[in-house]
Amino acid sequence: MTAQAAESRELAAVIGLEVHVQLETETKIFCGCSTEPSEEPNTNTCPVCLGLPGALPVVNEGAVEAAVKVGKAIDADIPEETTFHRKNYYYPDLPKNFQITQYDAPICADGELEFAVEGDRRAVDIRRAHLEEDPGSIKHVRDGSGPLESRTTSIERADYTLVDYNRAGTPLMEIVTEPDFRAPGEVRAFLEKLEEVLEYLGVFDATRDGSLRIDANLSMVDAEAVGEDGHIDDEVLEEANRTEVKNISSHKGAEKALAFEESRQRKLVQSGRAVEQETRHFNETHGNTVSMRSKEEEKDYRYFREADIPPLQVSGWKDEIAIPELPDARRERFVAEYGLSDEAASKLTSTKQVADFFESVAEAFDADLAATWVADNLLGELNYRDMSITDIDDRFEEVTRLVELVDEDEITAKNAHETVLREMLDEGEDPDTIVDREGLGKTSGDAVQGAVEEAIAENPDTVSDYYDGEDNALNFLVGQVMQKTGGSADPGEVNGLLREELDE
Repeated sequence: MTAQAAESRELAAVIGLEVHVQLETETKIFCGCSTEPSEEPNTNTCPVCLGLPGALPVVNEGAVEAAVKVGKAIDADIPEETTFHRKNYYYPDLPKNFQITQYDAPICADGELEFAVEGDRRAVDIRRAHLEEDPGSIKHVRDGSGPLESRTTSIERADYTLVDYNRAGTPLMEIVTEPDFRAPGEVRAFLEKLEEVLEYLGVFDATRDGSLRIDANLSMVDAEAVGEDGHIDDEVLEEANRTEVKNISSHKGAEKALAFEESRQRKLVQSGRAVEQETRHFNETHGNTVSMRSKEEEKDYRYFREADIPPLQVSGWKDEIAIPELPDARRERFVAEYGLSDEAASKLTSTKQVADFFESVAEAFDADLAATWVADNLLGELNYRDMSITDIDDRFEEVTRLVELVDEDEITAKNAHETVLREMLDEGEDPDTIVDREGLGKTSGDAVQGAVEEAIAENPDTVSDYYDGEDNALNFLVGQVMQKTGGSADPGEVNGLLREELDE
């Protein structure tokens, strides 16, 4: 192909994912060591997860239950029997020098996950989801004094490498999609939805470092090879060289890494050069991918049956494992049961903690009031502070008390939001203390009436504008009264009193 012809080719990206999810269990997948993070390296270890001779693995029942829940949530096939294999590969942070994983009999297969991207609903097929053990972690370190974290660096600049086996053996579920993505933005939307579902299932903790890692495969094909339904023939995919970008740690990072890789490959193809089939690393600091090694094939791993773990019988047991209400179903219920808009319902089901808190507030107060306070006021202030609902899960009673003060007309909604809520989050005080200190108790009766009369007397030009039919005149007078009362009067009451006085 000539360079000119190559440059004129219209190309399409083909992307598939391997998403590694740490399952939330108390102990590791094949031993009784704790999965809780430890600041002291190599303390959550035992002969099994250290791979010592004669130590035998035993499958963690909780990890299997979590995997079955994931399978049900993605509508996957769950077999009657599943088996484990050894994946032979040099893992510097797995002391056995092989990984116990699943090969030809995964615990979940042929599922799908629906998600929204740019307002459109679509589904991606899940080829398989299988159980395996997480490797440990390694740190490349420079010589010198000072804390270890300050001397952690890249492998190229390191003087030596330290291995911490605390994480080795933590239950992982690897979720492998079909190559159904056509743009990096779709990948980000899918990952956000996947994490939302996992969190609702109670099998995943997004706050844990390294709890979700993504390997992304990308290749470029002729756009004309993509059917109207987005399907691409297997022969086309087999002929296209692909790269795998390893160990991406976030949704945003996946989108950035794939955007860079798509641009890099597009330029190579359009200039008539070949795309090397290789594994690449995403450098988050520079926003680019760099070559690591040639791409391994399945045969390179030399899978064989794990002789120390018998086949696992899932039949019967899987029917007893129930899953909770998932985000899409809860979103639809919030619209139907509470009369919320789609936008409000989406905000209120963004995490299970948010949804649970909203429902607890809605049990005590009007649903619209509860939705305003949780979806708009509380989440808005938390987002501004780069906080999440989990950061205040021990203060829900205080937030509920603040809603109660508004509901009982003891404080204006404006002061409750702009003063009390903000000071609660910034200073850590309870609402009653702030209301008393700031003198924010609601002003009513003679005090408001007096402020209304003063505002009218002090602003004759605005009063004339009101009689001339100018819309903003009344709003100005309301503002003057609110200023005189320190914002503690009810704006609706002020508006009504002003109209009564002016229209007499």
